[in-house]
Amino acid sequence: MDATQQDATARARELQRSWYGEPLGALFRRLIDDLGLNQARLAAVLGLSAPMLSQLMSGQRAKIGNPAVVQRVQALQELSSQAADGRVSAAEAAERMEEIKKSAGGSVLNSTQTTASTGAPTVRRVVREIQSLLRSVAAAGDIIDAADALAPTHPELAEFLRVYGAGRTAEAVAHYEAHQS
Repeated sequence: MDATQQDATARARELQRSWYGEPLGALFRRLIDDLGLNQARLAAVLGLSAPMLSQLMSGQRAKIGNPAVVQRVQALQELSSQAADGRVSAAEAAERMEEIKKSAGGSVLNSTQTTASTGAPTVRRVVREIQSLLRSVAAAGDIIDAADALAPTHPELAEFLRVYGAGRTAEAVAHYEAHQS
């Protein structure tokens, strides 16, 4: 790989970090490990071609263009964390992956997928939905610029943009929980 390709890959990975919280290669490898998948199976569940998945993982391509695929990635992230900490068995994870594969990637905020205990979407899923919506509209740097412009007159809105548009999911979850009445 020449220097120009290396620069392009580094830029793509940085964009992925701003849009998805981390480079897609790391995110997809974690999903593969936690859910016991291979790349071909992950691509099938997400609704991507194997070459497209490979390009996203390697940084040859920066953005997932299909919002439904982004929603499936988020659903798999939630499932992955549940599988990793033992809340979901391997058999349950396999069933849920089939449901995710068939899903059109509709909004989590209007979804019928809920937690068993409360009947409501998990805070993390709601937060990831908000982050995804903001990040589909603008890059993190642009969101920070907008927040800086709003800060003098609308500090709460500026904070919201910073936390959800450019911050880490854990920070956004804490913000969400702190602002629930």
